Amino acid sequence: MSSAEPGAPARATPKQWAGLAVLALPTMLLALDLTVLYMAVPHLGADLGASSTELLWIMDIYGFMVAGFLITMGTLGDRIGRRRLLLIGAAAFGAASALAAFSTSTEMLIAARTLLGFAGAMLMPPTLALLTVMFTDPRQRSVAVAVWLMSFTVGGVLGPAVGGLLLEFFWWGSVFLLALPVMAVLLLAGPFLLPEYRNAAAGRMDLVSVALSLAAILPFVHGMKEIAAGGPGAVPFLSLAAGLAAGAVFVRRQRRLAEPLLDLRLFSGRTFTGALLALLLGQVVFYSFTYHFTQFMQLVQGLSPFAAGLWFIPLGVASVAGATAAPALAARFPPAAVIGGGLAVCAAGFAAMALVGPAAGPALFTAGAVVAVLGAQPLLALSTDMVVGSAPPERTGTASGMAETGAEFGAALGIAVFGSLSAAVYASRVGGLLPEGLSAEQAQSAQGGLAGLIAVAGELPGSLADRVLAAGREAFTDGMNAVMASGALLMLGTAVLVLVLLRHLPPIGREEGTAEPDRGGDDVPAADRGPAAGPGPGAAPARPIE
Repeated sequence: MSSAEPGAPARATPKQWAGLAVLALPTMLLALDLTVLYMAVPHLGADLGASSTELLWIMDIYGFMVAGFLITMGTLGDRIGRRRLLLIGAAAFGAASALAAFSTSTEMLIAARTLLGFAGAMLMPPTLALLTVMFTDPRQRSVAVAVWLMSFTVGGVLGPAVGGLLLEFFWWGSVFLLALPVMAVLLLAGPFLLPEYRNAAAGRMDLVSVALSLAAILPFVHGMKEIAAGGPGAVPFLSLAAGLAAGAVFVRRQRRLAEPLLDLRLFSGRTFTGALLALLLGQVVFYSFTYHFTQFMQLVQGLSPFAAGLWFIPLGVASVAGATAAPALAARFPPAAVIGGGLAVCAAGFAAMALVGPAAGPALFTAGAVVAVLGAQPLLALSTDMVVGSAPPERTGTASGMAETGAEFGAALGIAVFGSLSAAVYASRVGGLLPEGLSAEQAQSAQGGLAGLIAVAGELPGSLADRVLAAGREAFTDGMNAVMASGALLMLGTAVLVLVLLRHLPPIGREEGTAEPDRGGDDVPAADRGPAAGPGPGAAPARPIE
């Protein structure tokens, strides 16, 4: 990397920008892998004979493993080298993708998806943490982080469209083979374009802390998903309680260790904590929104998987535009103002979607969605930069893992809370809308969800089926409207939180290397400095390695 005098961060060279492109590819693929299977579920059930429970495991185990190991892998990268961990993860991800593509049984596919999640956790924190080594200029780093986030967002948005397109011409395993050329590029170009970086003073990994982190994260995420799927119950609440109990033991152990898996001192800073909390709340809304967008297009509008996936493309364009504009705006105005203004725009988009009826058509709903996605990008891009940039260099891998774990928690929480809200509104409305002529069993199945109602309608004669479908679509849209209205309120609340907790940060690039004006001097912990700040005075030495 280029060197620079203290206080004058080096400008990135073409090599660093090329390295960013290399990092963006696997980031996009990891997000795509989360959503590309949405369209393949019917094919998996038919070809492998997977039961509904097995299909849930095929879909969810990848996210479980990624969420469970993000903190561990972020810290491991700080210890053994971020580039090394990234390349190991790339090789493992490629091998697991080939195994998944050619699976001959549900058990084999579940095992392959488990390995994919484990390998994905190796890839995600290093891709973000390496950016802080490659881009030391605050403005350039904010742009680089925005590109990283944009690639992740675009991958998730395009997943359904790509999956639908592949399934039009190939078998379901083709969705996994996308990983092979991407990982090949990373393995070939990574050693030449990406720097190595590790904490020279890091101690040994505490395996007990690793086990406790898994015992905290996995039951918590599982409990949230169970609530989203079947509503509140004893088993999900026991799972949540087990996760919270393990989390309490994990925190207690981290406070006692000289070299903790997760340095809790990071949370002492307003920048780190405020940005992480805002990022989590943003993901609460947006993962639930993505789920309802897909359901509305397929089940209410009656679009094919491929056609429904195409309606995600305007959202991808909005993501690119918002992520590109956010760093430029934050260089001129305080980041809190940029994020807060964006969240107000986002809330307006959700409010518009809350007014859409079942007969409105996909264009009107997508217009509101585009506004919401556009307004959310400053939060997603700038808060991620704040979380990583406010940590000392030797802890940015850990900070990256925390940012991504917060996003996973937000996703699980959003699907559980807003999914339960949508289901409750649907159940309360559909009973009064269903026409007469249904058996008790058919009525019960129709009240369980729109997918069950559509299956019931398929068994009925034409006019009765049409009335049942109309009732279900209206009830589902009412539930979705309640979710969108709640999302608008939560976005406004998050805007207030950002304006309060992050108001101390100046525009990106100004007062570089200085501490908060209200705290002053070298006594300000590194975790409480703005994205332009470097490590604190007591930070352990770390070494970049060319």
